[in-house]
Amino acid sequence: MASDSAEPKAVSSNDQDDEVESSESALQKHVAFFDRNKDGIVYPWETFQGFRAIGCGILLSIVSAFVINIGLSQKTRPGKCLSLLFPIVIKNIALAKHGSDSGVYDTEGRFVPSKFEEIFIKHAHANSNALTEEELKKMLQANRVPKNYTGWFASYIEWKILYNLCKDKNGLLHKDTVRAVYDGSLFEKMEKEKKSAQKKA
Repeated sequence: MASDSAEPKAVSSNDQDDEVESSESALQKHVAFFDRNKDGIVYPWETFQGFRAIGCGILLSIVSAFVINIGLSQKTRPGKCLSLLFPIVIKNIALAKHGSDSGVYDTEGRFVPSKFEEIFIKHAHANSNALTEEELKKMLQANRVPKNYTGWFASYIEWKILYNLCKDKNGLLHKDTVRAVYDGSLFEKMEKEKKSAQKKA
């Protein structure tokens, strides 16, 4: 879904305990990066700004903002009327969790270490700590729930963007990179990298 001076948080059996101590789940942290004014709500223009901040092009950022906010807004606002501003309420983001995913987020948006490790145990054959493009495709196919076309599409787009932005020169998507995307720390690192590169330029 890049590197910086800060290392991604290592996977440990204490990850879920850490989330209990925190007021935010991993999924909430993942989405919070796009909450540019930190008010607990993500609007389409903030999603656009977030995608631009991590290095996505203008067209991809526009399309992503519309697709993500239109797709998730109402799910995070149960019982409320449709808003044409398509806000995403971060505290309710677990309600918008789609099917055909890796299962690394549980139903409450918490990080599940065993499911994360399962991705690489089952699918990383060329390199135990990274995924090739072909291995990524096979993982997505293996996770598909029959007739869950929305979930298929969402998973494909999420992983395709991550792969294209973060693969190394050998076409590998590394385990540390994937781990960092689950709590949003990867986005923060990518934004810092982009700002640093702009300053140097």
